[in-house]
Amino acid sequence: MKEFVTIARFTYPSEYVVLKLLLEQSKINFIFLNETAINVMPFHSNAFGGIRLQVHQKDQEKAIQIINNLNNTKLEIV
Repeated sequence: MKEFVTIARFTYPSEYVVLKLLLEQSKINFIFLNETAINVMPFHSNAFGGIRLQVHQKDQEKAIQIINNLNNTKLEIV
């Protein structure tokens, strides 16, 4: 996991559904941290620090470019 870096945070899973598909299509290695916990307890999202998108370091620039192309103002780029 040391090779993975956090590049975005989300409050709810519905905020990244399209992004997840785009990352998969681009064959980018990624993981959403806290996804399961927040699906079970959505009102605890802030307590968990949100759902964090982590990508492999080699895919970081490409993933950020995909996020920027979505032009979603709800994303918090880290």
